[in-house]
Amino acid sequence: MTRSDGRVALLSVHPVYAAALVAGRKTVEFRKRRLAPDISRVLVYATAPSQHVIGEFEVAETVEGTPAEIWARFGSAGLIGEQDFHSYYGDRQTAVALVAAHPLRYAVPIALASWTPAPAIPQSFCYLSAATVGDAGTAPGGPGVRS
Repeated sequence: MTRSDGRVALLSVHPVYAAALVAGRKTVEFRKRRLAPDISRVLVYATAPSQHVIGEFEVAETVEGTPAEIWARFGSAGLIGEQDFHSYYGDRQTAVALVAAHPLRYAVPIALASWTPAPAIPQSFCYLSAATVGDAGTAPGGPGVRS
């Protein structure tokens, strides 16, 4: 996994989709906004009931288009039904697809409180200093499991 000296993104994801992302079964994450251009490493925070960072992935590509274009190109890779996909975007004219590569499932999920400073739980995503999270996948509990 490429490590950046700058920032990483912390992405809040429903636990079912979070597990699929870090296992490599879900290879595209759909978002309403694109990540900053300097972001290549994304930490996956599984929302309640898990409430832990369970792994990470690299952004291989960011694709922006209309929801119809993004669905046509990536629908099957996102593990979401077409109706739910279109409900998520509503009347928005733009959809973003984060193409995930090199998923890593952490051997031991990480609580946000274990980092200094502890970040707030992101509504959608937030940016963290790479120094804050370090090599999260090799934190106590041993290395992560590459999918």
